[in-house]
Amino acid sequence: MALRTKLVLVVDETLPMAHAVNAAMVTGLALGGRLPHLLAADGKDASGGVHAGLNPNPVPVLTAGSADLRALAEAARADDELTVVGFNEVARRSRDYAAYLDALALTPAEEVDYVAVAVFGPRNRVNPLTKRLPLLR
Repeated sequence: MALRTKLVLVVDETLPMAHAVNAAMVTGLALGGRLPHLLAADGKDASGGVHAGLNPNPVPVLTAGSADLRALAEAARADDELTVVGFNEVARRSRDYAAYLDALALTPAEEVDYVAVAVFGPRNRVNPLTKRLPLLR
């Protein structure tokens, strides 16, 4: 049976690979914290070792430019069936969370530039928003 939900992560196409991986990790953790039901059961190997359950959904990691990331975040947030997490430049440049919150409070929404956006929800709602974006290479 095909999964009816989809999880997609989109990172800024201009980020150096180390920054893209960091943005993906931060965004993925934040999304996972909002969707704890996404973890599958733990598994055992043939020797009896236990391996923590993983997310059973494929997670395509795509890329987009700044304008497309903003448009994706806005469109996804407008859909009540989707869970959206955005990682932005204000957060990426902050050295601790309190500094991030302070800086974010001073940043108008139109100046919040995203470096990654994760979207989870019904496949038929996620696909139209992300199907034209290329895979991260």
